[in-house]
Amino acid sequence: MNYETRVDMSDTEDRKVPDAEPGSEDSRQRRKKMWIVLAILVAGAIIAALLLSGGEEEAPFAATDGATTPAVTVLAPGAGTLQGVINATGTLAARREMPIGVVGEGGRVVSVTVEPGDWVNAGQVLAVIDRSVQSQQESAQSAQIEVAQADAELAQANLDRALQLVERGFISQADIDRLTATRDAAVARVQVARAQLGERRARNAQLNIVAPAAGLVLTRNVEPGQVVSPGSGTLFSIARGGEMELLARIGEAELDAIDVGTQGTVTPVGTEQQFTCSVWQKSPVIDEQTRQGTARCALSYDSALRPGGFASIELASETVVAPRLPESAILSDDRGSYVYIVDSDNKVVRRPIEVGSISDEGIVVASGLQGNERVVLRAGGFLTEGEQVRPVTQGES
Repeated sequence: MNYETRVDMSDTEDRKVPDAEPGSEDSRQRRKKMWIVLAILVAGAIIAALLLSGGEEEAPFAATDGATTPAVTVLAPGAGTLQGVINATGTLAARREMPIGVVGEGGRVVSVTVEPGDWVNAGQVLAVIDRSVQSQQESAQSAQIEVAQADAELAQANLDRALQLVERGFISQADIDRLTATRDAAVARVQVARAQLGERRARNAQLNIVAPAAGLVLTRNVEPGQVVSPGSGTLFSIARGGEMELLARIGEAELDAIDVGTQGTVTPVGTEQQFTCSVWQKSPVIDEQTRQGTARCALSYDSALRPGGFASIELASETVVAPRLPESAILSDDRGSYVYIVDSDNKVVRRPIEVGSISDEGIVVASGLQGNERVVLRAGGFLTEGEQVRPVTQGES
């Protein structure tokens, strides 16, 4: 028997596709937006997961699959011969600063002949004080010498005549003695007058304020018309020979490692210029508060070296045989500096150390390590003494 399947299409016209219903276009748009938002959220989650999990050198406590023991990076630093370097800071100053003030009677300043930054010679006039009154006094004193000289000449003439008459018996010996004494007193008054004139001239010379030695003028605290006196304080300051120095503040332990004559490199703040210096004196006193002493480092004159300025210095100290570690491996607390090492049982052990010189290559361990220990390089602050760890040597994959 044959059967035919017939499809009744009579009611197809009465049926409507759901998408053709009113408002179906808005529904499609809403669904499309939902899919877009969902895709953005998924992509953002993936990116965040990648950022959080990638780019780290090491997970401080990364455990192996199925294990709970944290892995830490360790390094056996060894020990090498290192040139000791001491870094410090300090203040620039004149090596020999000479304050200059009024040494005479003082008075009104007539002129000032120098400015800060000028070079002067020994005896060069820096300022002149009015001497109109003193000049008249000098003239009067000069006249007093002539008066005394005239009196001395008269006394000598009287004595000569008396000596001619004493042989004839007209003058007694007593008269001769009196005339001789008068002549001697007159001559003495001439010497006194001359000495007074010399004193007056010396005082007048002090009205010129002069440089006691050659050097660089640092400060000027006087102007023409100003009235000055011995109590006016410092009018000029001069760096003798233009020589400068750095007053480097150094810890008492490091100060002992520096010898007089040690060479160093000074870098003033605000400039990239470097200057060679030499330690010429070490402070015999240590500051009780800072536990630091002063190393005075001599510098030749340069316009970039300004007294009062701040500078850093790098001094070479004695060579040492010691390990050197990166800064991340060294910790400190109330008990001092220390590192964590991993012992033969893979347990964390605290090891106190003494820190030496610091440089770009790392920190020298002056004492506390032999160099063959496995030192924890990073994440030491998250470890506790006695904790079991899985050491991973630096450079291992």
